[in-house]
Amino acid sequence: MEIYNQKKAIYKAQEKLLQQKFNRISLGRLGAVLLLIFAIYEYQKNDSSSFVILGVLAAAVFFILMRWHTRVAYQKKIAQALVTINTDEIDFIERKRIPFDDGMEFNDFHHPYAYDLDIFGQQSLFQSLNRTGTFMGKKILASSLLQSNSATAIEKNQEATQELREKLDWRQHFLATAKVGKDSEVMYQQLLRWSVFNSESVPKLAIIFAYVSPVILMILGSSYGLTSNLVLAKFFGLLFIVNLGVAGLFLKRILSETAHSSEINSIVYNYSLLIEKIENEKFSSQKANDLQQQLLDDNYPVSAQLKQLSELFSKMDTTSNFLVSILFNGFFLYNLHLLKAIVGWKKNHAILLEQSLIVIGEFEMLNSLANFSFNNPDFAFPKINTEYKITFEKLSHPLLNPKTRVGNTVDFQSQSFIILTGSNMSGKSTFLRSLGVNMVLSGLGAPVCATQANVHPLPVLVSMRLSDSLSDSESYFFAEIKRLKQIMDGLNESPAFVLLDEILRGTNSDDKRSGTIEVVKKVIAQKAIGAIATHDIEVCLTTNEFPHILTNKCFEVEIKNDELHFDYQLREGICQNKSATFLMKKMGII
Repeated sequence: MEIYNQKKAIYKAQEKLLQQKFNRISLGRLGAVLLLIFAIYEYQKNDSSSFVILGVLAAAVFFILMRWHTRVAYQKKIAQALVTINTDEIDFIERKRIPFDDGMEFNDFHHPYAYDLDIFGQQSLFQSLNRTGTFMGKKILASSLLQSNSATAIEKNQEATQELREKLDWRQHFLATAKVGKDSEVMYQQLLRWSVFNSESVPKLAIIFAYVSPVILMILGSSYGLTSNLVLAKFFGLLFIVNLGVAGLFLKRILSETAHSSEINSIVYNYSLLIEKIENEKFSSQKANDLQQQLLDDNYPVSAQLKQLSELFSKMDTTSNFLVSILFNGFFLYNLHLLKAIVGWKKNHAILLEQSLIVIGEFEMLNSLANFSFNNPDFAFPKINTEYKITFEKLSHPLLNPKTRVGNTVDFQSQSFIILTGSNMSGKSTFLRSLGVNMVLSGLGAPVCATQANVHPLPVLVSMRLSDSLSDSESYFFAEIKRLKQIMDGLNESPAFVLLDEILRGTNSDDKRSGTIEVVKKVIAQKAIGAIATHDIEVCLTTNEFPHILTNKCFEVEIKNDELHFDYQLREGICQNKSATFLMKKMGII
């Protein structure tokens, strides 16, 4: 955490200096305006050319300061964003708050594990990982948490994550740039809709007219200036009106192409800055290099292409003023030229737009994993195998307090399926979630909350936490049956890592017991690896039938000084102690 305190202090000092510079430039701009007013006033009194020169110089200084002001304002925003980034990390590590987007909009109650393992929502895995600043980054991180990858893809992610972990400054500046852009799903969708909207070329006749007409207009204007011939002035005025009419013919399409031009200009420019950071950085990992190579268009940087598009929208935005639009289009058919350039850009480069945003999103996903690894240096990157070996040493849940969490070693190599027993509050469900979450992290290419791990990547199928659905008139029991059917269908497709917690709670004891035993038999017949938690001792006896596949493990509770004591240590065998009766007696219930 010390590094974040140091970074925060550095950027806080930068912000202060930039604010002082910002204030000085603002005063300079004000001085330039006052000097310009003074020059105009004195020129009217004295009719001296020296005041004309003074006025021109004051105007030039004003525009130079205005550009400088804009640049410093942006630098100040970046510094403020960097202060916020480091403040957030400090608060997160100190467990004061989780100041990151929780991705609740991506939650899918029908997904095999998203809801059961708290992948999204408050205090979720996504919220703890998320260091994205664009919509695409958030979307790719979310989708990565919901799918399994091949061993090769996982190893590439691991390599890239370990490389980016050491690039703290680059990661933080990348995130600061993304945050300053204030990207959103709305802006992302607007940009994609624009990229596929009517890319039909501007008619050649209109383009020829747009080039020829301003030349003729200039000739007519110059000729009138030399001869004062009113006929030339009439033709000049007529052609000016014709130009406005021609521009009007394309007005609807121009408006469609340039709707929200100021917002699109801003977000496209910000995307170009993010891409430029990727283009200019040196990477050694294969995945980072592969992504970087996607940002070349005929060996021309994509960032330059996006800056060109941003400039086109910026130019279009300058003519949003009615009077300026009349003058620019009457004289030069300005918007028609811009329409031609925008359509040309779209035809040549629109296909790059979405792909470039995906590259940004991929880097934000990798940056999130790298930050997770940086904040947890004791977490291990799993060794990936293809032999159905799954082993974790000192496994725990990554979201638990590191000062108090208890690690357990678990090995699925000899017996591949665990029947887990233990009293309430002994740690069974937390252990199952620890297994599930770390399998998800393994499949993503992230480090896991364990000192060592050896993992065969498998789809994760879970039945732990379901809910009644009033809108679907669905009971908890039927929801659970549907989830078990989903798990069996998944196992029919391929082996999987399965976690079951106290299934069939909505039926009587005998039905629950026999149903659970049959589910266990069916699951192991399908080559599943995993665990089931139960309170039913007879379910544990199933290990006698399948001693080479099933094993009993438990969490025990001890009564010390008339108090329950949980050590959360995984043990061999079946749980012997009972806490429910003790608690009810202690509380006077029985």
